Amino acid sequence: MLKIIVSLLFVVIIGGFVMSFANDVEENSTSSESVKPKSIYEFPLKDIDGKDVKLKKYKGTVLLIVNTASKCGYTPQYEGLQKIYEKYNAQKFYVLGFPANNFSEQEPGTEKEIKEFCESKYKVTFPMFAKISVKGADQDPLYTFLTGKETNPAFAGDISWNFNKFLVNKKGQIVARFSSKDKPDSEVVTQAIEKYLKEK
Repeated sequence: MLKIIVSLLFVVIIGGFVMSFANDVEENSTSSESVKPKSIYEFPLKDIDGKDVKLKKYKGTVLLIVNTASKCGYTPQYEGLQKIYEKYNAQKFYVLGFPANNFSEQEPGTEKEIKEFCESKYKVTFPMFAKISVKGADQDPLYTFLTGKETNPAFAGDISWNFNKFLVNKKGQIVARFSSKDKPDSEVVTQAIEKYLKEK
């Protein structure tokens, strides 16, 4: 009889341990899922001057997010980016520039050097951010979101080179992606911008 009682107690204790472990796993899983960002507005970043910026300040605007570089064959696209920024900014459109040194070390400078280059060479006035990594093991969370299949199934895929572009609508949804070869002021890009500026 004693053996039966001990056995029952053992089963109850082990069962309680298993249930507790399962609950912990479920809670941790739920917790991990809950912190997965669902919108670009959830990302805290730093601008090129080192000041904290939350992308939620751009809610209700159309955005063109671009990874930039100062020593690339596509660097002259800064001119086109500034051109469309000036053309559409009054309609709540922003270009967001993210310097990155991922491709052939074509953005080796400091934030200060990058800012001086952009302003003096191309008269850039659109928002520029601190240097980040747009691919690889140290990829910035924003670009993990932009390129991930789970978070951006329609336009997922690694950044192929400097000056890849993502278009974001007023609701924070990624609605188009353009290659480095697509000039910012080209018809294909400007037509898409105008389309989403018209949306409420």
